[in-house]
Amino acid sequence: MTDLKAIKDDLVFGLDIGTRSIVGVVGYLSHQVFHVVAMAEEKHATRAMLDGQIHDIYKVGDTIRRVKNSLERQIGFALTDVCIAAAGRVLKTVNASAEYAFENETRVTQEHIYSLNLLAVEKAHAQVNENSTDIHYYCVGNTPVNYKLNSFDISNLEGHKAEKIGVELIATFLPEEVVDGLYQAVEYAGLHVASLTLEPIAAMNVAIPEQYRLLNIGLIDVGAGTSDICLTKDGSIIAYGMIPLAGDEITEVIAKTYLVDFNTAEQIKVEASDKKEGIVEFRDIMGLTQKIPAEQILKDSESVIDKMADAAAQKIIELNGNRPVNAVFVVGGGGKMASYTQKVAEHLGIMAERVAVRGEEVLGSISFDIDGFKKDSLYVTPIGICTNYYTQKNSFMFVTVNGERIKMYDNNRLTVVDAVMQVGFPNEKLFPQRGGQLEFTVNGKTRLIRGEAGDGAVIMINGKNANLNTKIEQNDIIEVKESTAGAKASTTIGQLDEFKATVSFIVDDKKVNCPRFAYVNGELKSEFYEINNGDDISMADFYTVEQLFTFLDMDMSNLNIYVNNEPAQNDTKVYENFSVKTHGLSDYTVSSGFDDETYSEAEDIQENAEYAENTEYTEYAKSHKDKAAKAGTNTEGNTVQEEVKQSDDVVKDIFVLINHQPVKLSGKKKYVLVDIFDFYDFDLSKPQGSDVVLKLNGQKADYLAPLKDGDLIDLYWEG
Repeated sequence: MTDLKAIKDDLVFGLDIGTRSIVGVVGYLSHQVFHVVAMAEEKHATRAMLDGQIHDIYKVGDTIRRVKNSLERQIGFALTDVCIAAAGRVLKTVNASAEYAFENETRVTQEHIYSLNLLAVEKAHAQVNENSTDIHYYCVGNTPVNYKLNSFDISNLEGHKAEKIGVELIATFLPEEVVDGLYQAVEYAGLHVASLTLEPIAAMNVAIPEQYRLLNIGLIDVGAGTSDICLTKDGSIIAYGMIPLAGDEITEVIAKTYLVDFNTAEQIKVEASDKKEGIVEFRDIMGLTQKIPAEQILKDSESVIDKMADAAAQKIIELNGNRPVNAVFVVGGGGKMASYTQKVAEHLGIMAERVAVRGEEVLGSISFDIDGFKKDSLYVTPIGICTNYYTQKNSFMFVTVNGERIKMYDNNRLTVVDAVMQVGFPNEKLFPQRGGQLEFTVNGKTRLIRGEAGDGAVIMINGKNANLNTKIEQNDIIEVKESTAGAKASTTIGQLDEFKATVSFIVDDKKVNCPRFAYVNGELKSEFYEINNGDDISMADFYTVEQLFTFLDMDMSNLNIYVNNEPAQNDTKVYENFSVKTHGLSDYTVSSGFDDETYSEAEDIQENAEYAENTEYTEYAKSHKDKAAKAGTNTEGNTVQEEVKQSDDVVKDIFVLINHQPVKLSGKKKYVLVDIFDFYDFDLSKPQGSDVVLKLNGQKADYLAPLKDGDLIDLYWEG
C-alpha cells in the first residue's frame, strides 16, 4: 500500500461543487495514470445552490468542510489546497490567438508554451471585458485548438526548434459573482483554491480521451442545476456551452406530481432510474404511503426530460455550426434517466446508439486504490478536475489593495505592480515625481532645469515593507501610499555659469576683469533675481563707458576717454578686450572756498585703482602716483602743494531715506544705488517674492544710478 505521507506533496484534492451534492477526490498522477486514494460525497441539506450558482455561501461552505474532514480521515493528514470547477452558468467563450517570435532559433519548452497560451488568454480577457461594461468576467478555462511552428500547423510544440510559435485557443469566462461565490465558500471551509477550471473541461479530460477528439463528438455533463456541453473536432475542443436545465427539473416535477418534499422527490428519481421496473415506495407530505411503479414515474417525468434533451440538442447544433455532431457522450447523475439519451438522439437526428451514458467504461484508465468502490459517471467530473490540475493551472487569487478586494488571474508570477495596476492606481503615483521644471533662455539658447525627484510609493504587504516587484500570494493585504513630488526647479541669475564668467577690458594698457551684467526680458537684474518660466535672459558681453568707470569708481568728468583709440561718449559700448585710454584734460589748481587742490592724472589713477580687480593695474597706478609725488611738479612745471584741500572728490558721508528710514552712507567719495545694501539690512539670500523692487525718488532705477544726499529709496520684494 502506498505511503500517502511520503507523497503528500504530490497529492491533488479535487472538489466538484454541484447543485445537489459535493464530491471530493484525492489522488496523484504516476506514469500517466491517475490513482484515486480517497473519495467522499455530501448532499446539501437545503437548496443552498440553484442552477450551479451558490445562494448560501456559508451552508455550502459547511458541506465542503464535511467532505474535507471525511477525506482527511481517510488519508491521515490535513488538506489545505483544492482544485475546483465552475458550472457554465452565463458562460462566454472567446476565440483568441497569439504569436511569439524568438530572437534566435530556440528549442521550445513547456514554459514557452505556457507563456504563449497566457498571451492569447490575456487578449481574450481584454476582449470580453471590453464588450461588457456592467459585468466583469474572469477566465475559468482555456483550451488550445491549434498550435503553429514557424507558421505551420503542429499538434505539439514542445521539443521543436522554432523562430516563431503561435496558438489559437478558446478561452471561457464567467461573471465575477459566480466565481466569487465559489472562492468564498471554499475559503470559509478553510481551504485555498489551487486551480479553477470549467466543469465541461474537467469532464472532457476523462470522458473523451485525446485519441477520440479527431471525431466530431459532443459531451453533455448533466448535473442537478445545469447541463454543460463540450464539443470536439479534428483533435481539439472547439466549443463550450451550457443550458440551465438539468436533474432538478425532473425532481421538481416528481415533487409536484406526488406531493412530496424536494429531498424525497430526489430519492424517488434516483430509485426509479435505477430500477426502471418494479415499485418505488415513499411517504407523501400527508403521511400516506405511496407505491408507484418506476415505469409510471419515468412516464410522468417524460415531458421535462424531453424538454431538457431538446435544449441540449439545440445548443449542440448551435455550437457545431448548425449541424449535429456524430456522437454524444452523457455523464453526470442527471443524465441517467432512461429516456434522456434516446430523446437527445431524436432531437439531433442521429441514431440512438450514438448517444450513450459514459460511466464505468471511461473510468477504466483510472486506478482506484479504494476498497468497495463502485465506478460511476458521477465521479467523472471530480476526477477530471484533479487531472486538469496537471495540464492547466489557471487559478485566481484574491488580494486586498488599499481596502479594495480584487480577484486576479494567477499565472504564478504576480507581483505588487500587477495588483495596483488592476485597481487603477495611477502609474505616476507609484514612482517618484519630479517637481515642476523651469524653462528659460540664456543668450538665445533654451535652458531646462528639472525639478527635484520626490520619494517613491511606500508599499506594505501584510504590514511589512515591500516594493513593486515583490511577489504576492493569496489573501495578501497590500497598502500603497502614493509617491510624492520633489521641489520645483528654481535658480537665480547668480547661479548661472554665464553670470559667473567675467568680461575683460584693457584700461590704460592693463587688463581689468569685470562681472557680466544680466538682462531679464530687457531689464537689468541682480544676481539674486529668481528666474521664472519663460524668462529671456541675456548676459551682456559689453559695458558702456559710463558703466565701466562707475564700476571702477573713477570720475569721468576730468578725463578724455578713448575706446580703441577713438573718442568715446558715456554710452559708447566697450566689448571684450577693447582698449580704453584715459587722458587728463589738464593739470590744474581749483579754488572753491577751500584750500587749493592740485589734481593730477597720477592721483586719479591711484584713487580709482583701489576699486579695480586686477592687481597689476593697481600696482601700475601706485607706481605712477609715487613717480608724480617725487617729481613734485605737474605737466606745466608748477609745484605740487603738499597739503590737499577738501573738495567734492574727497571721501564724504551722505544721508538717504530707505523705506522712510534715514540711513547714513559713508567711506566713499561717490555712491551708487547698489551701495545701500552695505548699510541697510535687507536679506537677499532668502527670497520672499519673485523679484526685488528698487525705486529711486519714485522711479525704477538702475543698480548703478548715482546717489546724492537726501534721495528717497523704496526697497521691497514683489510677487
